[in-house]
Amino acid sequence: MDYTEGTEEHKIKRAKKMMLWFGIISLSMSFAGLTSAYVVSKERPDWLTDFQIPQAFYISLAVILVSSITIHLAKKAIAKEQNKKGMLLLIATLLLGGAFILFQFRGFSQIIANGYYFTGSESTITTSFIYLVVLLHITHVSAALISLLVVIYNHYKLKYTNGKTLGIELAATFWHFVDILWIYLFLFFYFVR
Repeated sequence: MDYTEGTEEHKIKRAKKMMLWFGIISLSMSFAGLTSAYVVSKERPDWLTDFQIPQAFYISLAVILVSSITIHLAKKAIAKEQNKKGMLLLIATLLLGGAFILFQFRGFSQIIANGYYFTGSESTITTSFIYLVVLLHITHVSAALISLLVVIYNHYKLKYTNGKTLGIELAATFWHFVDILWIYLFLFFYFVR
């Protein structure tokens, strides 16, 4: 396929999708590097082998999985120009994203309640890694929430009509990425101790 073919609109759409995928690949490599450093650090004598994932992280896993379903359904509804249904699903996704972040911080509180801190004399390399990686993921979820707010605004202004749904497509792709990334991180912390 010749990537120089097509209308100007198609070229712009293709370029924006490619830029998003380059960003996703870069972010994936960053998290792969962090989890690799986590594995290497396991050889340290002060590594915690009995660290338990906080209960709130399990709940946040369920919340972000449901949010991936709601944004997928929102994208489908908007493509069919079912505007009210699309808006309700977008708002549900936004609320679920906020709940995800809330449960992440609740998980931090549970870690602290167990006597593990990010820094200081009570911290460990294990918990410092977990705090760092989870905070970095929360940052990306926050970016996804901002893109979702833009999509909600644009949908309210009826900009996603006549098949012009690039904004919701990009936001949904990024949302699914942060969802998959959390599943990976959760399973990584669960199995790699």
